[in-house]
Amino acid sequence: MPRFEIDVDPCDHITADAIGAPGQRVFYLQAYQDQRTITILIEKTQLQSLAIGIEQFLSQINQQNPNLEEARGEFVEAQMRINPPVDPLFRAGEIGLGYDKERDRVVIFTKELLTEEEDPESAAQIRFWATRDQMRKLAHWGADVVTRGRPICPQCGQPMEPEGHFCPKKNGHLH
Repeated sequence: MPRFEIDVDPCDHITADAIGAPGQRVFYLQAYQDQRTITILIEKTQLQSLAIGIEQFLSQINQQNPNLEEARGEFVEAQMRINPPVDPLFRAGEIGLGYDKERDRVVIFTKELLTEEEDPESAAQIRFWATRDQMRKLAHWGADVVTRGRPICPQCGQPMEPEGHFCPKKNGHLH
């Protein structure tokens, strides 16, 4: 049985952001409902995958439901920034997407990352229910947040440090 399960249904607002200098950033997924703020830790790659996944998922929803209006993704940066308190409930191990056609709501399923010693059935779970517009904004904003970090080496795809980059594709030569 999970340690706890939370349904943020519906999200008044959902966002993701990073705090810290490039190379030292910590990534968060955060939602608000009434006076409640729910925050979890995520990895940069999880945010990147989530942004791509949401776009693909919304495309599938539109293909299966051609009468739906296209979700809008325009956002105001100041509104998408993460807000205090930044007190995460857990680090996400699994993230998935679902859709409730009756309510026209997309859900992000998150499950806590556990150590090998912990029972997988005890993982805390949070479901973030939001509109398709909110999800598209999250996808566009999340993709933008990911690109604000260190530049990526075009040869090996790894982040480059300001002082140089040890590139395995160039036999370790700095460039």
